[in-house]
This record gives sequence, structure tokens and C-alpha cells, in this order.
Amino acid sequence: MYYNQSCAGLHDTLAREAAKGTYPGSRQQHQLIRVMQRAAVNIYKTENSYEMLVFAPGRIRENFHLNVKGNELTVSYLPPEGFPRPDWVRREYSRGAFERSFPLDDTIDATKISAKYIDGVLQVSLPIVPGKESKSQEIPIN
Repeated sequence: MYYNQSCAGLHDTLAREAAKGTYPGSRQQHQLIRVMQRAAVNIYKTENSYEMLVFAPGRIRENFHLNVKGNELTVSYLPPEGFPRPDWVRREYSRGAFERSFPLDDTIDATKISAKYIDGVLQVSLPIVPGKESKSQEIPIN
């Protein structure tokens, strides 16, 4: 119980400091702040594609950016200038900027990647090149 209360207190303190733009404390605290501001991502595979769900409610569709450079997909968001910053009493979620990068291999057709933002979820479709599906291999555990 003490651990949970302690973490919750630390989280609240960090959220207040992050809202003010100051980040005191240890490296672990800074990492927690970065995690708070990172959008969560789930990826699942269909027969013809990988589907990436970037959970980012409260964002503006036009401020998302997707970019493929080499074998890396970058998904980012930058809020508009003058975006309101309330005086948070409690903050567990950030609508601020984020950037996530994902490696792509030769099974993905980067020229046909598409995306849509619906109900707070950025849905990115990564089509698989026919005939290039990754092979599955069972690896024994010793």
C-alpha cells in the first residue's frame, strides 16, 4: 500500500511540474515524464497488413505527422501554438507533443501506408508485400 501511495504522489508531483514546464528530480523521474507524454501503441497483424493503433485522444488530426525515412516509420504530434494549458489539479494524461519511431522491414510496402484518426485513435495500416510475409520460427527455451 505504501508503494502505491508513494508512486501516486510522485506521479502527481511530476505531472504538476511537467505542466509548468519544469522537470526536477532523478533520471527515473524524467523517464516517467517522457512515458506520461508518449502515446501508447498496439499493433496487430491481419492477413494482408499490420495495423497500428496509436492511442492519442484529445489531439487534432491535422497536427499528426507520419514519415517514412529509410526503414523507419516515425509517428509524431505537435500541438498548435497557443494550445490551452489548464492549471492541473491532477494530471495522468498529456495531450502534448510526442514522437514514436518503428523499424520497417522489407515485408512492409511503405508506399501504401495509410492512416486515419477516429475517436482518439490514430489507425495506421502497414500493408504486407504479397509473398514477402515474415516466416515464423519456434525457438526452444532451454
